[in-house]
Amino acid sequence: MKKLLAIVVLCLLINSLTVAKKFKEGEKPSWAKKDIRDFNDADMERLLEQWEEDDDPLEPDELPEHLRPPPSIDMGSVDASNPENILKLSKKGRTLMSFVSVNGNPTREETEDITKLWQTSLWNNHIQAERYLIDDNRAIFMFKDGAQAWEAKDFLVEQDRCLHVSIENKEYKGKHNRDEL
Repeated sequence: MKKLLAIVVLCLLINSLTVAKKFKEGEKPSWAKKDIRDFNDADMERLLEQWEEDDDPLEPDELPEHLRPPPSIDMGSVDASNPENILKLSKKGRTLMSFVSVNGNPTREETEDITKLWQTSLWNNHIQAERYLIDDNRAIFMFKDGAQAWEAKDFLVEQDRCLHVSIENKEYKGKHNRDEL
């Protein structure tokens, strides 16, 4: 029993000696002295940064996209005559959106069906794209790997009902459109 009491006292003594405080009481920043219920978004962000400051850094693939290092491009292996190849390589691993318009005068349901079919075809070709309708004849295709957008563009412009595809502010006309631009 005396050994157990001695161990508990020793643990309490060690615990009191190793107080884990970043700031001494007089050194606390002003935002930390506020009541937690009065914290705004900036205070919560500072608290999160303080919480994570002693953590091990995250691996590059675990970082949010805007904090990831840009992909390295070997300019020696890139065909400089085709600027799309450079864009494709620079967007690798980055989220990219492309705008796709359906020709004719489709209803919203018709556009939904057509773009759903295109999305399924892309998925069947291992090109992952999320689809969002933004107008009766227009949709956004969002690619988690931006390099896949140009492969998808090659497929989409071949479709009968594709008016045009827009990637990085460059428009590509559908091959079967009736010059409705």
